[in-house]
Amino acid sequence: MAGNDGFMKIAGRVVRRALGIRSLPIPVVEWSGDHATWQEAASCCTSYDSDSIFTKVLEATRKVESGEAVYERDSFLFDTIEYTWSLLSTLMWVHALEDRLDVVDFGGSLGSSYRQNRKFLAPLERVEWKVVEQSHFVKAGLAEFETSQLRFRGSIAECGEPNLVLLLSVLCYLENPWPVLEEIDRSTARYILLNRTPFHEGNKDIISIQTIRPPIYDASYPCWLFSRPNFEARMAQNGWTMVESWASDIQPDPKCEHRDYLFRRTGPKSSPMEEPA
Repeated sequence: MAGNDGFMKIAGRVVRRALGIRSLPIPVVEWSGDHATWQEAASCCTSYDSDSIFTKVLEATRKVESGEAVYERDSFLFDTIEYTWSLLSTLMWVHALEDRLDVVDFGGSLGSSYRQNRKFLAPLERVEWKVVEQSHFVKAGLAEFETSQLRFRGSIAECGEPNLVLLLSVLCYLENPWPVLEEIDRSTARYILLNRTPFHEGNKDIISIQTIRPPIYDASYPCWLFSRPNFEARMAQNGWTMVESWASDIQPDPKCEHRDYLFRRTGPKSSPMEEPA
C-alpha cells in the first residue's frame, strides 16, 4: 500500500468507527466538492501527522494484547467489543461453505478485526487471517503480533490462496482503488466483503473532500464517492455476483449513502477494469 493511501484509510476509519452511530444531529462529518484529480482535492485539505496515528494504533494494540484494554479500533480503546455483525456472519458463512477461512484483510491495521472476532473463530479449523498493510505496519505486526493464525503481508499477492477479501471502509480512501480490485481479481478469492463505503446514484465517480469537525477533530482529506450503478456493473463485468447489499450502520451525510456489499465470484474476469473518466 502506498503511504498516502494507507494514511487516508486510517484517518477515515478512525472517524467512522469512533462515531459508531447511524446519523448525527450536527454535521460532524460531511463531503463537499467534485474535483478533477486526487491531487487537486488533496491541495485543498489540511495536513496530518501519519506517524502520530501509527504510534497511537501501536500503543493501543499493545494494551489490548497485554490485557489492559478489551478492544481497539484505530487507536480508540473500548472496555467491550463492538461487533460488526455483518462481518462476523460473513466469516461464519464463508467457513461453512468452504470448510476453511483464509482472509485477506486489506488495510487491516494491526489486526483489529481479527481480534474483534477471534472468540468466534477459535472453535473453527483451518483459519488464517492475513493483514495487508503499509510497510511499517507489517514490520510492527511481524515483530509483535503475528500468531499461527494472524499474519502480516505487504500485498495481496503475498497472501497465498485466500478465499475472502475484506475491504472494511478502505477503498474510498485510496488514491487509486482500481488496481486493488484488479489484484483481487487475480487472486484465488471467491468472496469480497466491502463495508462502510460511500456511494451516490449518479453515473460518475466523484473525488470529494471529507471534512471532520469537533468533537472528533478538525481535519479534511480526499475521498471517493463511487457511482453505485457503475461500481455494481464493474464488479459484474469482472465475474463477481452480488450476494447482498445493504445500507451501512453509519450514515453521516445525506449527500451520499454508505453501503455494504457481499460479492461471490461466479465467473471469470471478462475484460480489463477501466478507471473512471
